[in-house]
Amino acid sequence: MYQRLMEHLTTAVVLLDGELRLQWMNPAAEALLAISFGRVKGWALCALMESDDGLGEVLGKARDEFHPFTQREARLVMLAGEALTVDYTVTPLSRGELLLEIEPRDRLMRISREEALLTRQETIKVLTRGLAHEVKNPLGGIRGAAQLLERDLDDPNLKEFTRIIVEEVDRLRDLVDSMLGPNRMTRHEPLNIHKVLERVRSLLIVEHPMVRVERDYDPSLPDLAGDEAQMIQAVLNVARNAVEAMTEAGTPVPRLVLRTRARRQFTLGAERHRLVCEVGVIDSGPGVPEALRETLFYPMVSGRAEGSGLGLSIAQAILHQHQGLIECDSVPGQTEFRLLIPLEKRHD
Repeated sequence: MYQRLMEHLTTAVVLLDGELRLQWMNPAAEALLAISFGRVKGWALCALMESDDGLGEVLGKARDEFHPFTQREARLVMLAGEALTVDYTVTPLSRGELLLEIEPRDRLMRISREEALLTRQETIKVLTRGLAHEVKNPLGGIRGAAQLLERDLDDPNLKEFTRIIVEEVDRLRDLVDSMLGPNRMTRHEPLNIHKVLERVRSLLIVEHPMVRVERDYDPSLPDLAGDEAQMIQAVLNVARNAVEAMTEAGTPVPRLVLRTRARRQFTLGAERHRLVCEVGVIDSGPGVPEALRETLFYPMVSGRAEGSGLGLSIAQAILHQHQGLIECDSVPGQTEFRLLIPLEKRHD
């Protein structure tokens, strides 16, 4: 009865013997640790994972002293190299049995971080729309006045100045429209993400022949529900941003990798998704400056002298329309942007 109850818990539960070997685990533990109990039954737990705080020593101490122990925000590294931040509690049941409960903190930290990001971006969106309205109205008046003035001018040299006014007003209007993000409704149709990446790759090769653009695809990924044109724009904005950062920094061997992976039981926002498509855009450039990392996806924020600061903001807006988001990890020599899109069917 107790085993049946634990099988339905969302907390990962692992039963160990006195030698710290796996005797049983519930489905939540299999999902969290990305292993099948049938394959690892009888294995030493420390052969499957490592921790910064010495997990084996903690378990051994709890067993020897017959005293429960709890560790907060411990970092576990799996055999495949994936790192997890967890809270865990080890409870001795007898001299030969230990109960290990593992609660992932990554999900809670991700939810908190994403909720803060979404709140800030919604605030920025409201401010941007208000600013766009206030700017576009006088721009229309300036453009109309310049056109009326041009009709009354006889000197062709003076008409050149009015044409400059009209062109600059149109440029500012386009800039304001870009700040507002995609200007049409998103279509959600079956979409092969690798078709999107191949289109982006072909454009990058033409625009930047000196950059080596590599593929690392998971061919087993199913189609997602998305808008092909908008997804091309989102990935291209991120990839161009990476390529231009490498070019401006004079990276000796500019290299860009387009990678796809499936992520299972993954949390986006406050929602847990059974399957998520992860598109990685990885470059060998100088990295994102620390001062920009918190505001990287805000409009008009750029780390490049010639950058408009709109590419990543627009890409993030497109991902939000697909119920996804973009994450970034960066160190000098390797920056990775991850575009995360749910693979479940939408229920609009």
